[in-house]
Amino acid sequence: MADTVKLVVDDREYQVPAGMNLVDAGKMFNIDIPIFCYHPKLSPVGMCRMCLVELGSVMRDPQTKEIVMDDAGKVQVRWLPKVQTACTQVVTDGMYVRTSTQVVDQARENVLEFLLTSHPLDCPICDKGGECPLQNLTMEHGPGMTRMNFADKIHLDKHVPLGELIFLDRERCIQCARCTRFQDEIVGDDVLAFHERGRALQIITVSDPPFDTYFSGNTTDICPVGALTTADFRFGARPWELTNVPSICPHCPVGCDTTLSTRQDRDTDGKVVIKRVMPRQNEAVNEIWICDKGRFGHHFTRSTERLKEPMLRNKSGNLTSESWNDALEAVLACLQTANGSVAAIAGPMMTNEDLWELRRVLGAVGSQRLGAWPPTHAGHDIVAQVGVGEGTALKELGKGDAILVIASDLEEEAPIWRLQLKQAHDRGAYLVVANARFTRMDDFANDTPRYDYGSASNWLAQLAGSETGQKLTGATNLVVVAGAEGLTLEGSRSLMEAAAKFLIDSGHIGKRNNGLMATFPGANGMGQYYMGFTPENTQDIINNPPKVLIVAQADPLSDDPNAAEWYNQIETVISLTLTVDDTAQRAGYVLPVQSFAERDGSYINGQRRVQRFYTAQSVIGQSLPAWQVFSRLGERLGLGRAKQSAAAVAMDISQHVPGFQGARYKDLSKVEVQYPIIGRDDVYYGGTAYDNTGGLGVQIPSAADRGEAISVGSSQAPAAPTAKDGELMIVPTTRLYNRDDLFRPSALMNKRIPEPYVEINAADAARLGIADGDMVQVNASENTPNVYARAHVNGTAPQGTVLLPRNLTDKPVPMALTAGVVSKVEG
Repeated sequence: MADTVKLVVDDREYQVPAGMNLVDAGKMFNIDIPIFCYHPKLSPVGMCRMCLVELGSVMRDPQTKEIVMDDAGKVQVRWLPKVQTACTQVVTDGMYVRTSTQVVDQARENVLEFLLTSHPLDCPICDKGGECPLQNLTMEHGPGMTRMNFADKIHLDKHVPLGELIFLDRERCIQCARCTRFQDEIVGDDVLAFHERGRALQIITVSDPPFDTYFSGNTTDICPVGALTTADFRFGARPWELTNVPSICPHCPVGCDTTLSTRQDRDTDGKVVIKRVMPRQNEAVNEIWICDKGRFGHHFTRSTERLKEPMLRNKSGNLTSESWNDALEAVLACLQTANGSVAAIAGPMMTNEDLWELRRVLGAVGSQRLGAWPPTHAGHDIVAQVGVGEGTALKELGKGDAILVIASDLEEEAPIWRLQLKQAHDRGAYLVVANARFTRMDDFANDTPRYDYGSASNWLAQLAGSETGQKLTGATNLVVVAGAEGLTLEGSRSLMEAAAKFLIDSGHIGKRNNGLMATFPGANGMGQYYMGFTPENTQDIINNPPKVLIVAQADPLSDDPNAAEWYNQIETVISLTLTVDDTAQRAGYVLPVQSFAERDGSYINGQRRVQRFYTAQSVIGQSLPAWQVFSRLGERLGLGRAKQSAAAVAMDISQHVPGFQGARYKDLSKVEVQYPIIGRDDVYYGGTAYDNTGGLGVQIPSAADRGEAISVGSSQAPAAPTAKDGELMIVPTTRLYNRDDLFRPSALMNKRIPEPYVEINAADAARLGIADGDMVQVNASENTPNVYARAHVNGTAPQGTVLLPRNLTDKPVPMALTAGVVSKVEG
């Protein structure tokens, strides 16, 4: 089949990719073929009949096979006797289409008339009003008046909660099945279904808890009417009142492109606030999807717990408010009297600009001790060398390709990657999920090998000669996604080295859709590395505490049960934070910084793509961007005048950090046409996801992309911790929904956060006299606090281990694989 074929639409000739869906082909050339049930990311079903067109093919002489021409020399076309659904047609060479004839117009009008027979006329109060495909297409193609008797209208429930997040108006539903198909085809969480028949047909949820998925909000984006709405936005604002600001999700390494819809709000005295979070198209990152944490987990940006002014600890030991000038002068004096015994720990919410200015400040006081928090996942330098090649897009993986996911619960750590790799498997990719336990990703895998916790790198080192290994290495394209579950920091490093060697030996580096990815915590793990902050440096800081420690948007005391021990050896802590967290409560200087929503900045996602975000909402109190705090300190330390904008800091980075020469803000802001075409003048084709006008970002080339020498190391896998008699191995795990400071303020999501629990194997539970639902205590050492949680005896945990999620309990859990004691709490 040729790469392109000739398509004739309304007497105009076009060259389009062979095998393309007819509706998609029309969209490429701005040919209006209205749709309701069809969506470019879903399989066509031809349910709504809105896309009816006339189809024909050229007539050929049965004897000579030559094209038959009329007397005027015009090609004669044999038209099918009835109109056809365009969404179920694939373009073929010589296909003829008519989209605006009287018979087509009448068909569209009939479809709309039937849809409107029982559709409520509540556009003025419908949240979809202003961005509603049914409303728009009715104005364009519908009848001017109705012939139906209002008494025949069917009445259904109008405010049906599908769980806590999504509401269904059954009267508005037009049974297009976009929502049910999205959950089935794209997500693999088949939690919605049709119920009843005929005019009583309606959507129901078939899971417990209701609508049990991490991706429910996307159904409201693709719903072509106001049937599905989100609990946080419904009746909150009208689309035409909103200002839409391009942004980046701050929660995980995927780096989803989002749009923050903002408006002045009377409840905040006229300040601009986020009213909703919507997906923004980036086909190389998140396509047009976001998870529910990214959509509903933004409320920390305006939490009542936000710190509003600088605070210094007085001689009485209390924190008191100070001006920024006095606070910076005090911090300056503290740094200058430390005689170079200064270190910094920065969290993954810190932007590249923040990290760069912090690095400059430490350099000015004679220190380069730059630690990345949390110190749970190593190998950032390896991703910089053999990470996925330039131009990688997971949506392109399919038949002939292979994927290995190892030591990661991908749905909890990077949900959109899970969604994309599930679809790659559906397209024919060979997917292997290796772990010590079952994870959700197992449901979509071809093979699910098991190993013992702590031995992931040894397992991977021996994989090449196996049948599974040969299938992986023999693939056209190979992507390895490495996590750190069940590993120490040293074990994580060993796994990343083994993954790199596996890719190098099989020739799967330095090419598009080949290479290594890692589930580094937070949105800017790779940014931490490129700016010089590493978890290995953090470990050195822990082992050799400085006199003065700067902690920037991290809370080690809440995360590390051993933190209090090494914190006690530090004379002064300087905390830059959104709230007065546990670390800030023990700090001598507490400085308020802005969230991602209040300032410009950039993050680097797990595929090394630098992406910028923009100022969206009003500033909280006197808080400043962290880069500005450090830039002002730098000016006092003789580093030159303080920078005036994040763009100026990004310019400085582009001039001094290798690989960033093409990552200035004007480079990050560039856009290009993406397919499918989403947003723009219509919302019926792709839903209400936003067209990308804020920038597609720039992917930093890996060393393999640049053809440079690779040096990833080959350290021997460290011996895994072992349990003594009476102990079990404690495996810290990740839950997407948790009680950390970034997610807990989103009250809407609180019912979805599980109560503290620990998963324990049935054999271990029986030996310890623990039943499902019992309260147990977990203790890793004499110096760490007990953790209390409900026992889940459900077979997920391998024998000899317990799985203990981070950020669910009121006490910190171990940072890495360790041994400990589990016992039942009596009474």
